[in-house]
Amino acid sequence: MEKQHNHKECMQVLKPVRDTLDVINGKWKLQIIVSLNAGNKRFTEIERSIPKLTSKVLAKELKELEQNGLVERIVTDTYPVSIEYLPTSYTKTLQPVVESLKDWGENHRRHIFGSPSETVNGGK
Repeated sequence: MEKQHNHKECMQVLKPVRDTLDVINGKWKLQIIVSLNAGNKRFTEIERSIPKLTSKVLAKELKELEQNGLVERIVTDTYPVSIEYLPTSYTKTLQPVVESLKDWGENHRRHIFGSPSETVNGGK
């Protein structure tokens, strides 16, 4: 017979998962992190590397990523002032999470759509 879990036990599992999703959730955050890891440092470089991302949204997302310790904003006192965004060493801790999500997504596509070759032609 399976053990019944109470609300407190469920929340101990769900709360850290929700925290993780709150940090990386959304259409743009992971794309921004990938862009930064690819070497794009300047605001315009990041913006150009992600189609359909607006300046306003990029600024908001970078600020949130910085607040969560995933992006470092470096201001160089030159004329004009130079600003770069760099992934922090903490950003590397997301790599296994992203890999797990990628693996799950690939398995899910196979589960829903069939073989991998069908996924390429018939997937979303």
